[in-house]
Amino acid sequence: MSGPGYSSPLDAMKNGPREKLLYVICIQPNQTEEKTDLLATVDVDPDSPTYLQIIHRLRTGRLNDELHHFGWNICSSCHGKECCSKRDKIVMPALGSDRIYIVDTGKNEREPRFHKVIEAEEMHKFNCSFPHTTHCLATGEIMISVMGDRDGNEKGDFILLDGQTFDIKGTWTKGKTAKYGYDFWYQPHFDIMVSSEWGKPSEIRKGFDPTCNYTECYGQSINFYSWSKRELIQTIDLGLEGQTPLEIRFLHNPLKKEGLVGCAGYGTLYRFYTNEEGTWVADKVIQILPKKVTGWISSYIQGMITDIIISLDDKYLYFSNWTHGDIRQYDITDPAHPKLTGQVFLGGALVTDSKLTVLEDPELKERPKPVYIKGRRNYGAPQMLQLSLDGKRLYVTSSLYSPLDKYFYPETITHGSTLLKLDIDTENGGMKLDENFLIDFGEGPDGPLLAHEVRYPGGDCTSDIWLSD
Repeated sequence: MSGPGYSSPLDAMKNGPREKLLYVICIQPNQTEEKTDLLATVDVDPDSPTYLQIIHRLRTGRLNDELHHFGWNICSSCHGKECCSKRDKIVMPALGSDRIYIVDTGKNEREPRFHKVIEAEEMHKFNCSFPHTTHCLATGEIMISVMGDRDGNEKGDFILLDGQTFDIKGTWTKGKTAKYGYDFWYQPHFDIMVSSEWGKPSEIRKGFDPTCNYTECYGQSINFYSWSKRELIQTIDLGLEGQTPLEIRFLHNPLKKEGLVGCAGYGTLYRFYTNEEGTWVADKVIQILPKKVTGWISSYIQGMITDIIISLDDKYLYFSNWTHGDIRQYDITDPAHPKLTGQVFLGGALVTDSKLTVLEDPELKERPKPVYIKGRRNYGAPQMLQLSLDGKRLYVTSSLYSPLDKYFYPETITHGSTLLKLDIDTENGGMKLDENFLIDFGEGPDGPLLAHEVRYPGGDCTSDIWLSD
C-alpha cells in the first residue's frame, strides 16, 4: 500500500511508534529583527542524549507573524493512495501576517528547513485573511480555514493549496460562506464537514476588550457543509452559552456521525449529531460552573474551554480550562453523557497567591496551589493539548494567543511558557503530572517564548482524519 499514515484510528493507536520528536509553534512576544516567531524541535526520546532539549529552532525571520496552528501536507486520509506518497512538509499559517510557511521535514526531521513562503498577497487575491486550521485532503490537496476577508472583516471560508506546488488554487466553498470561521473537521462517509467560529479578525487582534459587544463581534454557531458540493447547508446557533465555539472534532471513527465542540466564552461543551429527520442538532453536555469572585473583570470567573482532544479509540475527551487553570479528562464512551475521570490543575487565575478573592466555588473545596516542576513555576495556564497515539501521554503548552496572554497572564511574557506532560491511565481513567518532564521556553537565545500547538513527525490525534474504520 502506498501513502502515509495508518489504515484506521485503532491501527494508529496500536501500531504507531512512540513519539521521539515534537514540533512546537513558538511566538516571540518581544520581537526584533533577530528574534522572531519560530518552530522548535524538541527531543522527547528518553533514550536520546539530548532528551528534553530544544535541539533546533527554525526562525521565520519576519516580524508580526503570530504563528498559531499548523498541519501536514499529507495524512491518513491519503493512506493507500498513489497520489499522496510522503508526509514531509509542515504547512504553517500565520494569523498576524497572513503568510503561509511550508517547512520541509523530510530531508532532516531533526532540523527542518523552509521549503517555500507564500506571501499574504497570494491569499488576499481571493479576499481571504487570518488563516487558522490546516487539514490535508484525500486528493493530495491542503485546505486551510480563514476567518476574515482582506480588510479584516469577518468571513468564514477555506482556501485550497496544491499539494505539489503549494500554490493557492482558490477558495473551497461554493456559494454562501459562514459569517465567522475558525476550526473544521470533515467526514466524507456522511458527505459532511463542520466548522466553528471565533470572531471578527479586527476585534481578535485587539486581545481582550471588556467594552466590546461580544454578541456582535464573536461567533456562537457551528456550520455544516456538503463535502461533495462544497456548500453551506445548515447553521446551528448555540446561543449565548455556546459563544466562541473553538476546537471542533468528529469522533475519530469515520462511521460515527457525531462530534464535540468546546466553547470558550462560558466554558461549555456541545455534542452535535443528526436526529431522526436527518437534521443536525447540538446539545450541551458539559458546563464548567463559574466561581463568584472579586478582583476579576466581572463578579464571576467563567470557565474557558480553549482546546479539546479525543483519544484515537474515542474513549476519552480532554480539554483545557484556561481561566480556572485545569485540564479535565472525560470518559465519552457515551458521548451524550460524558463522565469526569480526571482533573489536574497547572496554574490559572484561581491559584492561592493570585489577586482574586473567591467568594463561592461550587466545584472546589480549596483553591489550587501554584505548580512547580524542577523548581520552575508554571506561569499562566494549560492551553494547547496533544495526545500520544497510544493515548498514554498528554503534552500541554500554556500560550493561547499573544494579545490574550498579555492581558490575562502577563507573567508569561516575562517568564515564557512551558511544555509539560501528563501520564494517562488508559484503562481506568486518570492523569498524573510527570514532575521530571519540563521544556522551559523562558530560557535559551530566543526566550522568553510563548509555546502553542504541538505536532509529531508521524502524525497525531488532531492532524489525521480517516475515511474508513
